[in-house]
Amino acid sequence: MQYKNLELDKFQEDAIKAIEHNKSVVVSAPTGSGKTLIADYIIDRDFKKGIRVIYTAPIKALSNQKYKEFCRSYGKDNVGIITGDVQKNPDALILIMTTEIYRNMVLSNDPFASKVSYVIFDEIHFINDIERGYVWEESIIFSKHNVRILCLSATIPNADEFAKWIEAIKGHEVVVVKHEERPVPLHVNVFDAELGVTTLKNLKDVMEIPTYEKAMHQRHNRFKHRERPKLPVHFELIREIKDNLPCMFFSFSRIGCQKKAMQLYEKNLFPQNHINKLDTTRILRQVLPSGIAFHHAGMLPILKEIVEELFEQGLIKVLYTTETFAVGINMPAKSVCFESLRKFDGVSFRMMTSKEYFQIAGRAGRRGIDVEGFVYIMVERNYFDFHKIKTIIHSDTLPIRSQFRLSVNTVLNLIMQHNEQEIDEILCKSFHSFQRFGKHFMDRENAISHNAFYNSKKKLEKMGYVQGNKLTSKGVFSSKIYSDEILTGEIFATDFYTKLNDYQMLLAVACICYEAREKTEFGKIYPSNFADALKKMIHEDEYLAHEKRFKHIQSLTAVIHPLYHGHNLFKIHANTNLQEGDLIRFFRQITDKLGQIKSATEDFSLRDMLSNCQKLVDDCLGEIDRI
Repeated sequence: MQYKNLELDKFQEDAIKAIEHNKSVVVSAPTGSGKTLIADYIIDRDFKKGIRVIYTAPIKALSNQKYKEFCRSYGKDNVGIITGDVQKNPDALILIMTTEIYRNMVLSNDPFASKVSYVIFDEIHFINDIERGYVWEESIIFSKHNVRILCLSATIPNADEFAKWIEAIKGHEVVVVKHEERPVPLHVNVFDAELGVTTLKNLKDVMEIPTYEKAMHQRHNRFKHRERPKLPVHFELIREIKDNLPCMFFSFSRIGCQKKAMQLYEKNLFPQNHINKLDTTRILRQVLPSGIAFHHAGMLPILKEIVEELFEQGLIKVLYTTETFAVGINMPAKSVCFESLRKFDGVSFRMMTSKEYFQIAGRAGRRGIDVEGFVYIMVERNYFDFHKIKTIIHSDTLPIRSQFRLSVNTVLNLIMQHNEQEIDEILCKSFHSFQRFGKHFMDRENAISHNAFYNSKKKLEKMGYVQGNKLTSKGVFSSKIYSDEILTGEIFATDFYTKLNDYQMLLAVACICYEAREKTEFGKIYPSNFADALKKMIHEDEYLAHEKRFKHIQSLTAVIHPLYHGHNLFKIHANTNLQEGDLIRFFRQITDKLGQIKSATEDFSLRDMLSNCQKLVDDCLGEIDRI
């Protein structure tokens, strides 16, 4: 079978045949094997029929890339995108959105969600994500029965179990399509400071050779300093693999990406004390002509787009990037380098999982361009563990597991949209229940979520969001808020907001959205009677007084005060060490939250104030569009 002048692999043919019979499909295949061609087939087929298809992605970068790709193929008028900060052409037949947006749509019973043939869940293994996995699970549970699902993922060891769960809750056949072989063979090596590029086994053998110190049983070890092993250096690795470029070099540090790009450019160490003051734009302009670049979430959006386009055109030979660039984004690389297999997960350092490793490693080797792909793992001998590394790189053995949890928003929408019997049935449908109880997962007594639901309902009743089996006006308001539902409700669904002016409102929403980090610094702050009055009101409120986020009111005046007074983004950025991209993301989260509140409230005067606040943020972010 041919499609788009390509001879399809058997797994692609099998998936398309199932789609032609109106079945849902779970595709488990290595990165780079051509899974997205199956999604393209659905989109192309249904677009010609005038039927809507929704494509969901776990990250905005992938959503944005797909938007550009589909616009090129079908024209801008036929493609829409909805993310937390962008909404273009929302009535289009081809609609791209983050998975969270789709989940919000189906959970609130939006009629729009039933006018869809297929929903495509790219990178479905994100259901494993501890923080966000429940979003994918709820998206499937609440999808309309007439809608079919295409799940795309790198290897899923328990794909059959996952498909049987979908089949059981949706009432139609779900076909599993598996493909084990990569179209481009992958060669995996390690890079050691002394041996250079070598095999994992060879490094193990060399390290097991007895040294003089070991032979003497380290008899003098107490009295002399032990010589530390030489550390591998990234630009020496790049020099050694110069025939296997372009490469993506993955680092788990944004600053590390910029630092390494400069080091490769200069071929010597960049002064450590300058690292925190690096000008992203200046460095990128300096290194790009040499075919070197970096890419991370802290950059200006326009700079990320430039880097992506140049890399796609083959004009970048070495790209230092963070882990997010490994998610679904189709960029041509012959090689992938790992700074390390150890990563900081926000709590402590740990080894990568096999799924994380293969997600990144799979970027090496371009189908139709490369005969083979290459992976290089930098190894520090102090942390070398042969068996752990071998286990990680051998095969993706990590099954997908339910991370189901009931958010306040879910509980409120269940009460508002369903009766008690329907709620009971829905609570039985989690993948968690299916994995634990198998075919008996729909039995009422096995519904793990019931206790959580009724405990949450009891708390919401106590706080005035629920009365019996109905929502109060406060509850209806918070059912349209998708995070920090109670915190937002206590400010904007009570009379608390009536005492606020525009500046105080902006400052309060900023506190809700702000994610405090230890290393974040703010320069000049702007004490005022308004900020003091807001702190006093919060301190006197029984619920809000216990919320730790409001302790940042004074610090956040450093960015909110100049924003309120019409300063441009770059002037505001000079007053904090937040990276440009992080500051933009923060402001976009603020305007998104303001938009949610505006949709939830029935108070027209509040809507006007929220619109004023949104305009202030939009005017500031408008600078970005004019770059």
